[in-house]
Amino acid sequence: MMQQKRRLLRTGTTVDEMVRALADDIVKGLLPPGEKLDEPKMAERFGVSRTPVREALGQLCAMGLAKRRPNRGCVVATITDQRLTEMFEAMAELESACARLAAQRMTAGERRALSDLHQHSAELVRAGALEDYSAFNMQFHGLIYEGCHSGYLADLVSSTRSRLAPFRRAQFHVLGRLRKSWDEHEAIVTAILRGDAETAALAARSHVIVVSAASAGFVNDRNLSQPQDVSDA
Repeated sequence: MMQQKRRLLRTGTTVDEMVRALADDIVKGLLPPGEKLDEPKMAERFGVSRTPVREALGQLCAMGLAKRRPNRGCVVATITDQRLTEMFEAMAELESACARLAAQRMTAGERRALSDLHQHSAELVRAGALEDYSAFNMQFHGLIYEGCHSGYLADLVSSTRSRLAPFRRAQFHVLGRLRKSWDEHEAIVTAILRGDAETAALAARSHVIVVSAASAGFVNDRNLSQPQDVSDA
């Protein structure tokens, strides 16, 4: 079992912060499959009442990272390679569709905003700022979702992305991943600015496939280092 110390957050942590912290702990293996997510202990850890803890655990269940068991409460779920692959396959197609439509539909102002944000992120890569780049990454993809001008598609891709968020954050701990991510974004931005819909779609799909491979490595390492939740067999 990994013996890394779990990160504590300040008193009064918000539900979103709790979800992110717990999700990251699950992906990193600090909370292994089958471990009980005890409400009183979670409330003490984050310095909150049990009500926001229940809400956070509900979101983790919706993300597929936890599950409720009779007489056991909420426990960490087992994330299989197949399930993760299926989620990233869906994400790749959704991101591809968004990039294709963004190349066709983005306004001049939206294209400038995307380009400016992307160029600014190069400073984060040079500084090796993992957390800041992770936040930028969400904003970058969000601009493309908005730029596709399809509310329904944007809802679908945002929902899928929220379930994959902790796995996508984990990728940035791979050596050299920040720079490669920026290069992949560069290909997407260049195609969108040119209005090249098909190239933008291919670049976006390729980007997600690479992210999938990097993220899967963390899940595999976690599963190998942790006892398996045989109750799922």
